[in-house]
Amino acid sequence: MNQVVALGELLIDFISVGVNKTQDFPFPPKISAVEYPILASQPGGAPANFLSALQCYGTQTGMIAKVGDDAFGRLLIRTMTDKGIDTQGIIKDPSVFTTLAFVTLDDEGNREFSFARKPGADQFLRSEEINFDLIDEASVFHFGSLSLTGEPIRTATHRALAHAKTRNSMISFDPNLRVPLWNELDIARAQIEWGFYQADIVKISDNEATFLWDVSPEETAKRLHEQFDVSLVFVTLGPKGCYFSNKNVTGWVPSPKPEKVVDTTGAGDIFSGSAMNRFLALEKKPDELNQQDLESIVSFACCAASISTQSHGGIDAVPPLEYVLDRCGASSV
Repeated sequence: MNQVVALGELLIDFISVGVNKTQDFPFPPKISAVEYPILASQPGGAPANFLSALQCYGTQTGMIAKVGDDAFGRLLIRTMTDKGIDTQGIIKDPSVFTTLAFVTLDDEGNREFSFARKPGADQFLRSEEINFDLIDEASVFHFGSLSLTGEPIRTATHRALAHAKTRNSMISFDPNLRVPLWNELDIARAQIEWGFYQADIVKISDNEATFLWDVSPEETAKRLHEQFDVSLVFVTLGPKGCYFSNKNVTGWVPSPKPEKVVDTTGAGDIFSGSAMNRFLALEKKPDELNQQDLESIVSFACCAASISTQSHGGIDAVPPLEYVLDRCGASSV
């Protein structure tokens, strides 16, 4: 039985792994040399990365998504199956292409996104294609804002979420803001805030909090508790770690420094999946977590996310449990 089900984008990330230098050609270029990225394909999509971390650490999961009935779509389904994730909810559609994301990196591994999603298959999941049986058996339903950027995926997300609430599932939401995918930023803000109103657990980055309200991590958590009635908040701070808060305790855990940052793609999603795994293992409600519980959850998640930045991609960058415990210690269990 799947304990966590996520709905949303399953796509290919094309990630920069070097540059093609025109000056290396065997003949002199006629124009000034320009460096274009050499791209390697990686399986990805924020909800899929999230599930991969959960599955890696022992939580059974399922995915609801749409891909194209093309080479990349079939590869993605094979990858998810290989990871142990239930793929019964993934639809192959021959009329649309699998969504592609192109990720270029700076010297510190920070990303800039360009999307081949005009349209992409993930946007075309329809309400009648949702596998509601997967939602029925899950205790947690997870989604992100890319499922709210347009139709028909927005209506499908609303219906899936409403169904999950009738089953008393816990709702997890990640804004996962990707500015190029929104026609208007005011719409992005409105849709993300709608997601907050639905959620019991929210993972939000400091950059997303700045975009929405331009407030501190502490004020972000306070607003999510008081205005949106979110029970458990994780405000990720990149290499600085994570500020956490439920309605009883707050705190901050630093992130261990990776040996070398190669690619930060998927690190936030791996944090979320790792934190969810540790949270579910405690078998407590969000408001029942004490300081020690939350510090343990966040320490493990920060460690897993930090290690993931030492390799490319999201789904394939989840570090094995033994590696995380060796790096961060058994206290992170």
